[in-house]
Amino acid sequence: MAPLVILVLVTLALVGLRAAGVTRVPPWPFAVRCGVAAMFVATGLAHFIGMREELIAMVPPAVPAPGLVVTVTGVLELAGAVGVLWDRTALWAAAGLTAMLVGMFPANVHAARQGISPSFGDALLPRTIMQVVFLAATVTIVVHFARARSSRAAVTAAR
Repeated sequence: MAPLVILVLVTLALVGLRAAGVTRVPPWPFAVRCGVAAMFVATGLAHFIGMREELIAMVPPAVPAPGLVVTVTGVLELAGAVGVLWDRTALWAAAGLTAMLVGMFPANVHAARQGISPSFGDALLPRTIMQVVFLAATVTIVVHFARARSSRAAVTAAR
């Protein structure tokens, strides 16, 4: 549940600052990028600090080397968090994070079915809803940058 709270609070705080007239804060796509980055920094760090054993337990038994998988996904989450903040890499970083969210969903199903870390946010339905929100955020970034890239290409072609 904490990643969802981080995503929402950071995004809303930046949108709120912009709405309050703080013009140094860029428009809403920036807020979503910052929310996604903050969330993935938190989840990426959890792969190494505090929740590592729980995350290893979440890896379905069919996946070999669960410790390595948790390490690699943690590094990828941290890299993706940095990547979404840089305009030149935001599209690809968000696309990679989107793919990771889809690819890691079976671990969430496994964890829910096994009762790993049982709490409200760890049942299958809340986990699925949170994943949909996370996907909506990363896909929003992909769409925003894909449209911007397409617009720039159209302007360049018209010249």
